[in-house]
Amino acid sequence: MLAKRQDGVQGLTGIQTAAVDVSKAVGSLDVEQLVSVPHATFVAAAGTETSYSTSRPPTPNWCRKPVWREREGGAHQSPTKVSCKGVGLRKFPKELGQGVKYLELSNNFIQNLSGGHMPGFGQLEYLDVCFNQLEAVSATTLVQLPQLRSLLLGSNHLDRNYLANGRAFRLLRNIEVLDLSANNLESHMAGWYISNLTKLRMLDLSRNKITRLSAGIFRSTLRLRELDLSNNYIMEIEEGAFEALEELEVVNLALNSLHCISGFSLTQLRVLNLSHNALELFVSEEGAKPYLLQVLDLSHNRLLYFPELPKAHYLTHLNLSNNLIASLLPGSHHPGEFVLRYEEMARLNRTLRTTAGLTHVADLDLSNNRLQLFPFTFFHSLGSLHSLSLAMNCLQDVAGESLASGTEPSDHSPVPLERAALSVRSLDLHGNAIRVLPRWFFHSLPQLEAIDLGSNSLQPCESQGSDQGGNLGGGSHVPAPGGTCTPFYNVPSLKHLSLCKNNITRLHPYTFNQTSLLSLDLSGNKDLFMPKEALGGLEFSLQKLSLKGNQMDDSKAELPCLDTLKVLDLSGNNLSLLPTGLFCSPLESLDVRNNNLLTLEKLVPTSWSHSLRDVSIAGNPFSCCSLAWLDMLQAAGVGVRDLDEALCAYQDKSRNFSAKITSSPRWLCPRPKGTSYLALLVVMTSLCFLSSVACCLLKKGQKSPGCAGLRSNRVGVFPHHPKREEPAEARPADSITKV
Repeated sequence: MLAKRQDGVQGLTGIQTAAVDVSKAVGSLDVEQLVSVPHATFVAAAGTETSYSTSRPPTPNWCRKPVWREREGGAHQSPTKVSCKGVGLRKFPKELGQGVKYLELSNNFIQNLSGGHMPGFGQLEYLDVCFNQLEAVSATTLVQLPQLRSLLLGSNHLDRNYLANGRAFRLLRNIEVLDLSANNLESHMAGWYISNLTKLRMLDLSRNKITRLSAGIFRSTLRLRELDLSNNYIMEIEEGAFEALEELEVVNLALNSLHCISGFSLTQLRVLNLSHNALELFVSEEGAKPYLLQVLDLSHNRLLYFPELPKAHYLTHLNLSNNLIASLLPGSHHPGEFVLRYEEMARLNRTLRTTAGLTHVADLDLSNNRLQLFPFTFFHSLGSLHSLSLAMNCLQDVAGESLASGTEPSDHSPVPLERAALSVRSLDLHGNAIRVLPRWFFHSLPQLEAIDLGSNSLQPCESQGSDQGGNLGGGSHVPAPGGTCTPFYNVPSLKHLSLCKNNITRLHPYTFNQTSLLSLDLSGNKDLFMPKEALGGLEFSLQKLSLKGNQMDDSKAELPCLDTLKVLDLSGNNLSLLPTGLFCSPLESLDVRNNNLLTLEKLVPTSWSHSLRDVSIAGNPFSCCSLAWLDMLQAAGVGVRDLDEALCAYQDKSRNFSAKITSSPRWLCPRPKGTSYLALLVVMTSLCFLSSVACCLLKKGQKSPGCAGLRSNRVGVFPHHPKREEPAEARPADSITKV
């Protein structure tokens, strides 16, 4: 592989490294995995923690020499894994006992790995000294680590004393994994460190200051399988730099300053990441041997053309996003503002041939380019393509077979499936300028399950027979005057559709009839009018619906009875009432934020009592004096996700203020009319009762007619005077008081 440089180009910095998921793309490699050691513990071979003795006070408790523990059966077991991560160490802990195999010393203040005799480390296999202040590594230390397989020294200062350190590294005869990332290493320093590591399998040189890869830099590491050179300043790769690495499978060159890859010949590679460079050209070498490449990331570059990959028969993932590709058609010319800087560009007018060998590509990302046309012809040879992204381009139209045969497919005669059908299941077209999709578009995508058409200018057509919602044939539809609308009915394979931000103002009845959608996104269509019949045909399939941010009022948002709807987003509208058809749906999640709802008293009907799990309610003008619905929700076990953000309003003749709904002053709420008189009566009755009881207690032990008044129906307190009993006949006639 030969990379050419261009003078005056600075390195790309400040961009996050694009990760390559090697385990998913290639499968596990036969390289010893790095073991993550638990913090501050010794782990015995049997899997149990070991107790410790305090042998030397300066050593942290979790790094002290362990006490031997006798296991059941009489065998002794020593700890094999030790973590002293972030405990403030300033030197190598020599006091550890015999048998340690994994030692973690990261995030400390160790400046050198040097010292005299270190008993007990002859079995050490894994050593992590990342994020220290390491400057020097002595030969006397490394010679006592004959079994060391993994050495992690990232984020240190190994650019200092690199000559002496490099000589010491020659003693690492069995090292297989080496991390030298973020050590300010220049090209010659990195080459010196690895000049004698013949068994190395994994090498990390990322985040250094490497600018050039010479032809012999990896001449001693012939068994290398994974190489990370990302986030450097590499502008030139000499021819032959990687050719001797016959076992090399994974290379990460992201975040460098490469401008041209000419004669790419690493046929043994499985994963190649060249993202975040300045590539304008990528041309593979024409040889008889097929490439084993499975994952290729060329995103965030300056490519003008689809890369030449004639024999990448095993390629499954290709990322070309964020480039300058303007056309995928044969015979297209590069934009006028670009100049042919490389002689290899003169033979790039062979786009169709380059895709002929990409029969296994399942994931293709062409988003954020400059494409103006969606050519079906280009993708016909990609027989395994399942996921395609053309988002954030300049697409305005869809091109059919006319590009190859000169005959444009008519709206009434779809392109024959055997000649034009694509195997795409997921298609992303959001962020373009598409005004209409031809009627044969969905017929040419018989396996399409999900399509994102957000941020375009599409208007849905009305389905014929919408008054009955009956069976529709493949070509039955209301004619679209001038082809100004797109039919979304009768697409049986489609399950997920996004039409957000398309400036749709009206949905016709049965717009999605016989398209068994599971999710539908109609958000961001301002003033959308949606009659009740608009979602006709989705009653028994739709599970997720978004009408967010449409500024719809009550008259524009009507819903039919959706028997399977579980998630509904009505936020960002002007609703004062919830749509009546909503209450027959088994909702689990409801978002009604930023509306004009005064109450949610009808939010817990019987049909939702066992299904509703959470709601979002903030941004509504709820009344602090009408919050009974909130108690009902909480009593039903419904979670209010934004309860702390929700406000309510209190208003009367003299006061008007808002408060958090969780601490609303309900005691300020006005009482219903007539309640004040009732309260006064209750108070008077209570006072009478208490007074009578007090009187009885004072006259305890005496007969008091006044006490009998407690059993009277009259309400009040009357004074009484005890009188001596007299015979009835002696009572004067005028002793009776008339009322």
